[in-house]
Amino acid sequence: MKKKSKVSRIIRLVICVALIAALIPIGIATNLFSGFDPFSGLRINGSTILQLVIMILGIVATEALLSFLLGLPNPKNHRVRSILSIVASTLKYVAAIVILCWGLSILGVNVSTIVASVGIVALVIGFSAESLIEDMVTGAFMIFENQYNVGDIVEVAGFRGTVTSIGLRTTCITDLGGNVRIVNNSDMKNILNRSDKLSLSICEIAVPYSTDFEKLESQIPGLLESIYNSRADIMKAPPKYLGINELGDSGVVLKFTVEVDENNIYTGSRALNHDLLLGFKKLGVECPFPQVDVHNIPVK
Repeated sequence: MKKKSKVSRIIRLVICVALIAALIPIGIATNLFSGFDPFSGLRINGSTILQLVIMILGIVATEALLSFLLGLPNPKNHRVRSILSIVASTLKYVAAIVILCWGLSILGVNVSTIVASVGIVALVIGFSAESLIEDMVTGAFMIFENQYNVGDIVEVAGFRGTVTSIGLRTTCITDLGGNVRIVNNSDMKNILNRSDKLSLSICEIAVPYSTDFEKLESQIPGLLESIYNSRADIMKAPPKYLGINELGDSGVVLKFTVEVDENNIYTGSRALNHDLLLGFKKLGVECPFPQVDVHNIPVK
């Protein structure tokens, strides 16, 4: 698929170059460019260069200041964080466009004439930069449709992590190991947003076959309630006992679940494993472990 995509892009680029190469001589032959001289007032001297430098430094400093101010608040609302992230990304593009247009104007170039005259060329370039436009349009629609936001835990193409920033072209996702994956917005397809609802942490724990299950199952609700009271910062509700899940080789496997936020799904499992193990020991139930029986058979 990637090879086909690269080939199609190369083909579009070749078509665009060929189209521009064909249009220029036709335009010259038909006097299309007569009277078009946007550089007639071009002036380059020490004063204009100084103005240009001051303008660039001023815009860069303003963009940096605005980006800094946008990064100061740390709203808990994921939607607000997403909007701040994409506004900060947009500022960089706006600053670059302003520097280009204002800089040409300072040098005496008739910017309005150029803008009015390159409409067809812009369409041709846009055709060759289809992926760039697709990334930007897709990013805008994802924000408007609220598909995911900064701070959400998502899974894309098997990569699971937290959305750390959303730009006009790309989205950054960071996993639990600190690895950052940068994904083009147009590739953010079939997204699994794990932050929309509570997730389930699962625990499976084995007990010996010799256990008095009627007695144990009558004690489990009290044990689960005490676990929830001590883990209310992680668990959203008391854990649930689902019953006997498997008849294993060394013991009977019991299954438990508990509702947690997605970012606590592994923490919830570890906490439930720990507390159930200790709780069962207090109830006099030891968790079994695989054992090997060795029988010595006398040789006659």
